[in-house]
Amino acid sequence: MLLRSVRRRLSPSLPPAPGPGRRRAGSEAGTAAAAPYQVVVIGGGHAGTEAAAAAARGGARTLLLTHKIGTIGEMSCNPSFGGIGKGHLVRELDALDGLCARLCDRSGVHYKVLNRTKGPAVWGLRAQIDRRRYREHAQKEILSTPLLTVREASVEDLLLAEPEPDHPGKCRVTGVVLGDGSTVRAGSVVLTTGTFLRGMVLIGLEKHPAGRLGDQPAIGLAQTLEKLGFAMGRLKTGTPPRLAKDTIDFSGLEERAADNPPVPFSFLSEAVWIEPEDQLSCYLTRTTPKAQQIICDNLHLNNHIRETTRGPRYCPSLESKVLRFPNREHQVWLEPEGLESDVIYPQGMSMTLPPELQEQVVKSIPGLEKAKIVQPGYGVQYDYLDPRQLTASLESRLVQRLFFAGQINGTTGYEEAAAQGVIAGINACLRVHGKPPFVVSRTEGYVGVLIDDLTTLGTSEPYRMFTSRVEFRMSLRPDNADARLTHRGFEEAGCVSQQRYEQAVKMKAALEDGIATLKSLQFSISKWSRLIPGVPISSSRRSPASAFDILQYPEVNMEVLARAVPEPLGKLAQWRQLAERLKIEAAYEWCVVNQQQEIEEVRRDEALRLPEDLDYFAIDASLSAEVREKLDSNRPQTIGAVSRIPGITPAAIVNLLRFVKTNHQKAERLKALPQTGRYLPGKMHSEKATSQRRISAELPEEEPESTFVKTPV
Repeated sequence: MLLRSVRRRLSPSLPPAPGPGRRRAGSEAGTAAAAPYQVVVIGGGHAGTEAAAAAARGGARTLLLTHKIGTIGEMSCNPSFGGIGKGHLVRELDALDGLCARLCDRSGVHYKVLNRTKGPAVWGLRAQIDRRRYREHAQKEILSTPLLTVREASVEDLLLAEPEPDHPGKCRVTGVVLGDGSTVRAGSVVLTTGTFLRGMVLIGLEKHPAGRLGDQPAIGLAQTLEKLGFAMGRLKTGTPPRLAKDTIDFSGLEERAADNPPVPFSFLSEAVWIEPEDQLSCYLTRTTPKAQQIICDNLHLNNHIRETTRGPRYCPSLESKVLRFPNREHQVWLEPEGLESDVIYPQGMSMTLPPELQEQVVKSIPGLEKAKIVQPGYGVQYDYLDPRQLTASLESRLVQRLFFAGQINGTTGYEEAAAQGVIAGINACLRVHGKPPFVVSRTEGYVGVLIDDLTTLGTSEPYRMFTSRVEFRMSLRPDNADARLTHRGFEEAGCVSQQRYEQAVKMKAALEDGIATLKSLQFSISKWSRLIPGVPISSSRRSPASAFDILQYPEVNMEVLARAVPEPLGKLAQWRQLAERLKIEAAYEWCVVNQQQEIEEVRRDEALRLPEDLDYFAIDASLSAEVREKLDSNRPQTIGAVSRIPGITPAAIVNLLRFVKTNHQKAERLKALPQTGRYLPGKMHSEKATSQRRISAELPEEEPESTFVKTPV
C-alpha cells in the first residue's frame, strides 16, 4: 500500500470508543478516549504481548492490535517453554517483570531441568505447557493490565512525519492505518508480526497466503516496509502433524518422567501450580529406514523443501534431517499438549509432505503404527527484516520511534520473541517519555547477547539462543538473573513492580550477609574433617578454611553445613532458595572472579560509543575500503560491537579505536575552554565535522564540533 501524503498529517486521531471486537483493560477503560495512545503494538503473539505489557508497566498508554483477541497467548508450534539457553531468557524476562515465566508456572504439566549433569550455569529450565491453560492465563493477564487496551484490527500502513533533527532516520512514525482505513496515533510503534509478514503456508504442492493455519497474512505492512527502504529477507519454518493420543501405543516406548519437585521459572513463585505426582510423562521413539524411504521417494511432492529459503538449523524438518543425515535414526519426542487434551505433539517430526504421505511416515514409526493425524504438519514462509537496521534498543535506524521484535527480526522460538518484546516495549515507552534507552549488554544477560548478535551480525537463518553463544556463562546464570536485571528494570526502565523489586533487594541482602557469615566461619582442615567426616577435604592446605570454601565441595550443601555448625548456619539453611543460591555462589566464586576482568574489558570497549551518523567513508582513519563498507553496512554502536563483525581485522579495530579516542580527547578539551563569546563560523563547520559527532554525547547535541572562542581585544 502506498504511503500517501494524507497519511503524514500531524493532527491527532483519538482512539475510538470500545465496541464489538474491542476490549479495554484496567484503569485505561475510563481515560483511553481522552488522549491518543503513547505506544501501539502490532501483533498479539509472544513478542507483542510482552511488549504491550512492558510498555504499560512503564506508564505508557498502550494499544495492542491483534487479528483475534482469542489467539492471544496461542502456542502456535510446540507446547513447551524453556530449554538450554532459552530457559535463561525466560528467567531474565521474569527479572524484568515479564509475563511468560509466571504463566508457565501456572500452566505447566511437565517440568524438567535440562543439563543437570553439568554445572548450574548452563542448566536449562524447561516445561511442557497445557496450551489451553496458558492461553487463558495470558489473556486474563493482558486484559487486566492497567493502561493497556486490546483491539481486534489489522494494520495496513504506517503514519509518517518529518524526522526529529537530533536522531538518525529519514522519517518518524506517528501512528498506524487500520484495515478499515481509520487511523490510530501513537508516540512509538512496535512491530511484532511473527510469521505473518507476507506469510505463506505450504503443504505438499499446495500453498496459500496465511501467517499460520487459518489466519490471514499481513501484506500491506510488508509493502510499506519495502517502500521505506528496509532490507528484507525470506525465512521458513514448520510444524509437525498433531496425533490423537488414544491411537498411540506407549507401552514399548521410553518414558521420561518429570522432575520431583518441579523447579519454577519465576522468582516470585514458591512452587508451580501442579502437584509433582500429577505431572504427565513424555515418551521417546525413533524414525525407521521406511520413514526415510517414503520421504526420499516423494521429495518432488514437497515444495517447502525444494525452496531455497533458509529454514531453522537447530529445529529442522524431518525431511531436512533425512537429507542432511541419511541412514540414521532420528528422535521423536511424544509430548502432551495438556492435562485434558487428547492431542500429542511429536517433537522432531516437522513435515510438509502431502497429508496422505505424512500418515505413511507416522505409521512407520514404533508406537505410532495405528496413530491418527488430527492436523497435518505444514510449513510457513515469511518475510523478515535484516536486524542490523536496528539499534540495541530495537528501534529502527531508518524510521524513528519504530521498534521491531520477534520473528520479524529473524529469530525462532517463543523465548527469543518474548525477550525482544520486553526490551522493545520498555524502549518504546522510554522513547515517548524522552528518557535514555534501556540496553542490556553482552556482559549483563542472555537477552543482551541475543540482541547484540542480531543487530551487529544479522542472521541468514532463524536464530536460536544457546549457552554456547554467551562468553560469560559463569556469571550470567539462571539463578542470578534478578540480581543482574531487576534493579535496573526498576530504576531505569520503570517496568518492575515494587513487590518484585523489594523481593530482589531482600534476596541480594540475604546473599551478601550469608556469604559474609560463611566466610567469617573458619576452622582448620582437621576440624572440618571431624565435623563433616564423609567429605574428602584436601589435607594439603595448611591455612584455615572458611565454611564458604567447604561449600565449594560437590558433596557439601547448606544442609550439611548446618548440621555440622547449627549456629549460625542453621537459619541460612532454612530458606531453601537462599541455601541453593549460596551453594551456587560458592561453586562459581573463582570462575566469576577470574571472568570479571574480561567483563570489565568488554564494558570499557562498550563504553566507547560510535556516533549513529558517523560517515565511515569520510573519517580520517587508516581503514581499507572493504572495512569501511562493512562498518557502513553494520553500523556498530560501540567499539565492542565492531570487534564482533566478521572480516574486521584487529588492525582496523585499533585504528578505529585511535580515531574514537582522539575525538573523545578533542571533545574534552573543548569542554574545558571558556564558554563566553562563542561564535560559529559557518564556512568552517564542514559536513565531515558534522558527521563526526562527539562520542557518547560528550558535548551537548546542539553544539557543533568546530567551536571557536572569541577573545575580547
